[in-house]
Amino acid sequence: MVKKRGIKFSFIKLFFNRIFRRKKLFKLGIYGPPNAGKTSIANNISMAWIGEEVGVVSNIPHETREIQIKERVIMERNGKKLEINLIDTPGISTKVDFEEFLKYKIKPKEAKKRAMEATRGVIDAIKWLDEMDIVLTVMDSTKDPYTQVNITILGNLEVRNIPTIIVANKTDLKRSRIKRVESAFPQYRVVGVSAKKGLGFDELYKAIFEASKKA
Repeated sequence: MVKKRGIKFSFIKLFFNRIFRRKKLFKLGIYGPPNAGKTSIANNISMAWIGEEVGVVSNIPHETREIQIKERVIMERNGKKLEINLIDTPGISTKVDFEEFLKYKIKPKEAKKRAMEATRGVIDAIKWLDEMDIVLTVMDSTKDPYTQVNITILGNLEVRNIPTIIVANKTDLKRSRIKRVESAFPQYRVVGVSAKKGLGFDELYKAIFEASKKA
């Protein structure tokens, strides 16, 4: 009888732990290929809630070559709060070629340095996936979304069972095709935004709050 009570007590304790042990701090990672607009999106989110930018935005690929974090960003929606560590990651690429930087009038020595830093950044970004609770997978909605990089990112997230929202950026451009992104990845929620003009973020915040329930 004592044994049965012990088992029953353990079950009840586990049950209540699962109900009330809600995450108080979520790690929200922003992933995607170079120049998709990850840092611009991170800046929009951070500016909206704490009035600070996360990083520098540039047309030069791999401008973000290190993990950038804004800690304890508190988001609010419909009277509810969500506390996150906002993590902007270097652009994921299958290959980083220093010649890519030369096109932007960067000197060879600096270009090679940037290429090495960008390569390390890609490795670090992949390693950090294991730390994430929710991921925003950013894609350029003016381009074909069905790329090796996008498939690799989503595949890694699926293996780790990390909730993800596909953010189709650059909706302000005429070449933007959100339907193309939705058709390529119908199993995921897709939210269209324009980081440049600050459009679509209310819908993105709604999606983040919903994803936090699954994390």
